[in-house]
Amino acid sequence: MLREKIGNTALHKHTELSARYGVNIFIKEEYHNPGKSAKDRVALFMMEEAIKQNRLPKGGTFVEASSGNTGISVAMIAKEMGYKSKIFVSQSCSQEKIEVLESYGAEVVVCENSNGLHDFQSTQYLAQAYAANTEDAYFTNQYYNSSNIRAHYKTTGPEIWNQTAGKVSHVLIGMGTGGTISGVGRYLKEMNPSIKVFGVEPNNSVYQHFLIQQKLPEMEVKFDSIEGIGRTFIPGSFDVNTVDRVFQVSLEASKEMAHEFALEFNQLLGYSSAAVLAALDKHIGAMDLKPTDNLVLLFPDYGDRYLEKLYKDFYWISKAKVARKDATIQ
Repeated sequence: MLREKIGNTALHKHTELSARYGVNIFIKEEYHNPGKSAKDRVALFMMEEAIKQNRLPKGGTFVEASSGNTGISVAMIAKEMGYKSKIFVSQSCSQEKIEVLESYGAEVVVCENSNGLHDFQSTQYLAQAYAANTEDAYFTNQYYNSSNIRAHYKTTGPEIWNQTAGKVSHVLIGMGTGGTISGVGRYLKEMNPSIKVFGVEPNNSVYQHFLIQQKLPEMEVKFDSIEGIGRTFIPGSFDVNTVDRVFQVSLEASKEMAHEFALEFNQLLGYSSAAVLAALDKHIGAMDLKPTDNLVLLFPDYGDRYLEKLYKDFYWISKAKVARKDATIQ
């Protein structure tokens, strides 16, 4: 059963990064999920709840607005459960993700943006409109579905706590829908209120401003396009009380970190994973870390879904090499 393969992903200490930054650094490798991302957890919780509540008859269509990974998870699980899927993605979605979506039988609709329900051309608005006007269709709506937070509260948070024997002191997590950091942060702070929960978003995204000012910026500013993280609105799946600080990074710094990591460690980071590492590199001084602290970096997905956008200039990466690498993370 696919359900039994989701979660319980590896967490390991990265010796080289720990030595470089002078703190114990652990990486939570979410790309070990069958759909190769942390979004498998969220999709499973949302879809099982919908089925339990009789929101969708067998053979119906699950609908989602996604930067790609949640859509892939929804499509993968829907196919196994005997449902169809229709995924609304923005123009920034990588071609690799679209191809994976289609391989799971999903119908893919490319939209202008993912700016929220107030924008008639957004993935969220168009997905909701389609589900509302189509028989036997259900919008899982990761941005406003409580199962988004609950999935990480019930699984990812406890895993990090147990895998570090309760010694985790800090976590650093990318912020897209806000569900991962909210669920993980809520659980860890219940276990130990002194644990620091840090978020990562692109330059000009709104989470940092909202955390400090408790309101959105008066003027909407376009944020750096780091696929998978960043928002122009605050989703309902974000719990502001779980986050201590939010750090911003540039698209260019994230790209550079992805390339440096690939060259040094022969691993391809996903966009938001690279952003997490870039945030550590840029803002470590503001994190007030001690050598005895245990910092967990959450890497939500792998770099094979960003070959054209992130790694196409790397002459040494071939499809055969990536395929061999993928075989080691199944």
